[in-house]
Order: sequence, then C-alpha cells, then structure tokens
Amino acid sequence: MSFWKDKNVIVTGGNGFLGTYVVQKLEARGVQNIFSPRSSQYDLRDGEAIRTMLSEFRPDIVIHLAARVGGIGANMAHPAEFFYDNLMMGVQLLHESWAAGVSKFVGIGTVCAYPADTPVPFKEEDFWMGYPEPTNAPYGLAKKMLLVESQAYREQYGYNSIFLVPVNLYGPRDNFDLETSHVIPALIRKCLEAVESGVNELEVWGDGSPTREFLYAEDAAEGILLATEFYDSSEPVNLGNEFEVSIRDLVETIAKLTSFNGYLKWDTSRPNGQMRRKLDVSRANSQFGFRAQTTLEEGLKKTIDFYQEARK
Repeated sequence: MSFWKDKNVIVTGGNGFLGTYVVQKLEARGVQNIFSPRSSQYDLRDGEAIRTMLSEFRPDIVIHLAARVGGIGANMAHPAEFFYDNLMMGVQLLHESWAAGVSKFVGIGTVCAYPADTPVPFKEEDFWMGYPEPTNAPYGLAKKMLLVESQAYREQYGYNSIFLVPVNLYGPRDNFDLETSHVIPALIRKCLEAVESGVNELEVWGDGSPTREFLYAEDAAEGILLATEFYDSSEPVNLGNEFEVSIRDLVETIAKLTSFNGYLKWDTSRPNGQMRRKLDVSRANSQFGFRAQTTLEEGLKKTIDFYQEARK
C-alpha cells in the first residue's frame, strides 16, 4: 500500500475490458487519484493531445492499456489500422511520459508479438527469434516496438519503464461483438444464441487443432499491478496461467457450459492462426510473485453468467 501512497495514476484504456479491473484493484489499494482518459477527450495517436493530458493530470505512473484489438478476422481485415493506431499510441505516450518526468511507465504487449515458430512454452529470451504469425503480425509488431523503446530509453536516459506480455485474456465485460471479438466471447455468444433460436449446427473457424493459453482478466490486472510495484527492468515478462487447451476442447467446453448440444461444424477454409501458444511464466513468479488464481472452467462460467445477465 505504501507504494501507491499519494500517487497520481493514469490508466489508458481504463474504461475498457482489462482497464476496469486494473482501476478496481488500484482503488482497492487505496489509490485516490486515478485518471482514465477516453479517446473522445484525448486522442492518444496525437502527440499534442498526450502532452496536454500529462500536463493537466501530472501523473506519477502511466499504465498503458489502450489498444486497438480484435480477433483473427478483425486483424486480417484492418492490418493498417491495427499497426498504425497501436504504434502511434504506444511510442508517443512513452516518449512524452519520459519528457514530462513521469516516474514509471508500464507498457502492455501481446502474445501475438512472439515469432510464429517460437518453441513452446514461449520464453522471453525467444522474443526476437523470428517473424510473428502473419494473421496478426502488424498488431504484434506495433506492440513489440514499445519494448524496443522501453529498452532504448532505459539505456540512454535511465528511464524506468517495464513491458509485460499477457497471453489471450477473457472474462466478464469482454467484447462480445462478433465482428471484432476474440475467440471466447464470440463462442459464448454463438452458443447461447444457437440455444435460444433452436439452431442445431454451429460453424467454427479452422480445424480445432491449435492450442491456446487463456488468462482471466482479473488475474491479469493483479499481475500488472504487482509488476508495477515490484519490477523495475525493461526485460519483457510473460503473464499467463500455465494451462494450454486446444481450440476443439475449448469449444466443446463452452458448448457444454451453455447447454448447446448441436453439431459443431469446423470450417477448415478459415485460418487456424498460430498452432500453439503457451507461455513460460516463471519470470513473473520469481520477479514479483505473480501466479494466476482462476481456472479456465471457473472463468468461463463467470463469463457466461455475465453475458447472460447483460443481455437481459
């Protein structure tokens, strides 16, 4: 608690999915001066808007969660926006935070930045061994540049910025828009709507063989704040939950939890994406004591309950 005493904290994206959990946990730690800018107030792609925001709020810490995100379909349809928006937000915000004397900058990367052929489990030292999976490479590379900047500014200026790499997130308050959502909220919505409408067949992208690791958003928020409190290095740190599941098993679990008993039709003309994603999370555990607390099935039940209630 003493770390946060009298701190002014900016949480970009603080009104979004992950951001609301970070803000709640900051409030639970006694932080009273939290500012979560909206894009209608400050366009973080604009350097002048960033400078205005920093001069008005004068933060001690900036936690940068704001991002343009989406599933495989959204990444493939809008690669230019995913690259430009995320790059311009991240590199300008870190630079202006350094220039304004912000004492610590917390940057959030993405598992999509890892090379397509990274050995499993993904270790931080393998971050640069190749090119990311092409379906989301523009997004992954834009976020990866924040790590380059973080390390360069620490080397030249001694600036205290850190870079965290969370695996795929899910949980209540996620984006359930079928055009832009990630796999878990999209599947939950599709299954529930199929049950309600009496549809007996559900189409799923790919063949179900890829594996993924998923981290409950509330757990991710705790990991981010533990790193903010205890970690002071620009070496990247993975945030995950140590459990890998195939897309096929994931779909079947969600179908079971939503009571969808119909036929699952795998559309193999659609891309699978990267074949395996699982992080080595030993650095997070050893450096700042982070370990995920929520099992996948427990988290899925909470997410389904949230969406059912929200639709009412």
